[in-house]
Amino acid sequence: MASIQTQLHQQALDALKINDIKQAHALLVKLITLQPNHADGYFLMAMVNVKVGQINKAISLIEKALTLHHSIEYNAYLAKCLALKGEYRRVKEIALAIDVNQIDSGLVADTIGVSLSHIGLYEQAMLFFEKAVQLNNNNGTFFYNLGVCAKFLGLFTQAETAFERAIKLEPIHHQAHFALADLLKVTEQNNHTARLHHAFEQVSHPDAKLHLGHALAKEYQDMGQYDAAFFALQNAKAAKLKQHPFDMTRATQLFAHIQQCSEQHRNTEYQGATTSEPIFVLGMPRSGTTLVERILSSHSDVSSAGELQDFGLTIKRMTGTKSPSVLDTETITAAYQLDMAQVGQQYLSETRVVTGHSAHFVDKLPFNFYYVDLIRKSLPNAKIICLLRDPMDTCIGNYRQLFTINNPYYAYSLDLLDTGRFYQQFYQLMLHWQTLHQDAIKLVHYEQLVAHPEEQIRALLDYCELPWQDACVDFHLNQAPVSTASKVQVREPLNNKAIGRWRKFSEHTQSLERYFTAHNIPYLD
Repeated sequence: MASIQTQLHQQALDALKINDIKQAHALLVKLITLQPNHADGYFLMAMVNVKVGQINKAISLIEKALTLHHSIEYNAYLAKCLALKGEYRRVKEIALAIDVNQIDSGLVADTIGVSLSHIGLYEQAMLFFEKAVQLNNNNGTFFYNLGVCAKFLGLFTQAETAFERAIKLEPIHHQAHFALADLLKVTEQNNHTARLHHAFEQVSHPDAKLHLGHALAKEYQDMGQYDAAFFALQNAKAAKLKQHPFDMTRATQLFAHIQQCSEQHRNTEYQGATTSEPIFVLGMPRSGTTLVERILSSHSDVSSAGELQDFGLTIKRMTGTKSPSVLDTETITAAYQLDMAQVGQQYLSETRVVTGHSAHFVDKLPFNFYYVDLIRKSLPNAKIICLLRDPMDTCIGNYRQLFTINNPYYAYSLDLLDTGRFYQQFYQLMLHWQTLHQDAIKLVHYEQLVAHPEEQIRALLDYCELPWQDACVDFHLNQAPVSTASKVQVREPLNNKAIGRWRKFSEHTQSLERYFTAHNIPYLD
């Protein structure tokens, strides 16, 4: 007859499978009380804490379990939790210490792959995703994750095969449908619109509709059916917009507060960290930030670190503000009281796991534009490059793009006019930074870069104090992974195909045009 501890353990596992968190917690408390050295009791208690968002407690519980029993599964989930906390150095150490050949669970292999992807180690992650589908070839999510990683690495045929496999296994796998549409260019003779419409009608969750509607819009655009594409976007975003309307008042207050604080501390002397390693490439999403990153990271002295969240997270951690948001007026106010040299050093320390030890690295998180003044104060020798692109193309590009769902940074993109209002606030902030910091930041106009690439690239390299290298013009030959929305475009030579693209949607942009005209924001008509 099974012991009471064995029964409690199995009952807790069963409760977790049906997401009965309260029952699982109660059973695990009893189990650990009866058997204080029950390793899996602590691990399962950690999983309970993950489900309720208590990541720090989950980490402590997994570490306790590992003192009692060495387990690849425990280490896999420890890496996952640490990735959620942004402790990338430990993620790398733990995940890369695991021998992929010793794994016997597809879920464990997939979990490690996701953690490695989270910190930008896509080549290493690929080994674990391939192992996951080898161990379990009936899980659509495993194939989806494999496909995403393959796409980042430029393995587009492998990615297409993986996404199709995911859809075959799970016909309404909305993420795989979107990823496939985003990867391919379809034709009127060969497309998936019927399949996508069928899936769209079957789902009800706003996130699923957002994915499938964006997939439909992308395929209609490929076929030149721009009205159908725009209506697909509207339908895709409607439920999500109703669920989470954009708070323009709060956004306006934040932009104004950032400018106000920078003016108040304009003449305050700060001692920042002296390093010249970072090159910040920032601006509105879909404005050419990935293009500039690829140009610069094609230089032998520059590596790409991707879109790092670390500067904002460093500010948030060091201020210790209790507000739930990483970025808000309270945190910005407190930031100006920090030791700026410590801010700069902490940012470098946090990013070292992905920046390596090249002479320079590119941090291309677009929304670092909020922090330009704080970057200048904490890292005075860092280079800051801001992209500006025609506002109509920028706004249509943002509206067309499916960004990270539930990330508050992108909430404006659910409505085209909200996107325009947000652009206007961004534009005014960039003018403010230019006035405040002058030649310390470099404004790059996307259209000029496309029209005069060699001239503009020379100017970029001069600003970054880098010697000329032909590889920077031939950036499309760079084989490094790309995880942004421009993953396909930056593998092509520079071209002007995206300039004036907004006109394809001109039947639906009149209110946006009127808004920009009223606010004296010039655009290409």
